[in-house]
Amino acid sequence: MQVIKYMFQPHGDERGQLVALEEFKDIPFRIKRVYYMYDTVPEVIRGHHAHRALEQILICIHGSCKIKLDNGKEKKVVPLEKPYEGLYVANNMWREMYDFSSDAVLMVLASELYDESDYIRDYNEFLKFIDEKVVLGG
Repeated sequence: MQVIKYMFQPHGDERGQLVALEEFKDIPFRIKRVYYMYDTVPEVIRGHHAHRALEQILICIHGSCKIKLDNGKEKKVVPLEKPYEGLYVANNMWREMYDFSSDAVLMVLASELYDESDYIRDYNEFLKFIDEKVVLGG
């Protein structure tokens, strides 16, 4: 499984730091939705789903967290600890976000608007979807 981590260019001086993100330049897709998670209760695992079409970039803009990615064959855990790094999460990838620091803010840039029908929320259904995609050559 290929994990793609983006290192965004911070710009700073004595006043502080700034990171600017532009679609198709820093982000590999058109950004149609932005949301963020904070005040996540300790021991909580977020996510537990995959998407059929949606792509995402996850950026822990404050604090830290871990992301477990699963493509149906391999699993990898990726820490997010710096506000200038982002994790690309392709469609057809099961994801779980966990081990949030008490001050964590996880921002998500999404390629599509919210669409409940794009979600796969059952892991066995996800595995079946992946197998069917491989059979069909997708």
